[in-house]
Amino acid sequence: MNATLSKALVALVPAGILFVGSVLLFLRERTLGSFLQPLGAGCLVVVILTHVFEALHLLPWMQWGSNHSVGHYLDLGSAVLGLTLFPIGYLLHALPSATHNV
Repeated sequence: MNATLSKALVALVPAGILFVGSVLLFLRERTLGSFLQPLGAGCLVVVILTHVFEALHLLPWMQWGSNHSVGHYLDLGSAVLGLTLFPIGYLLHALPSATHNV
């Protein structure tokens, strides 16, 4: 097993837990914040899956790891969306409850 695959599989565990937890939150209460969280967490899972696919040499036409390739932009776009949508969703979910506790 190469290093990229082992790191990606290790990272898949917390990202999967984050995704499942955010989906359960969305199923419990359907708000904009609880919608953005699983969307962002799903994007983070896509980032990790791109590294798994790269390590296993799956879908070689996507040219994983090459600059200016489809795989590179899928990885980059998913990372940007995931690191933007999940925190925004968390803040939208957390802020109303913080104002009620004051």
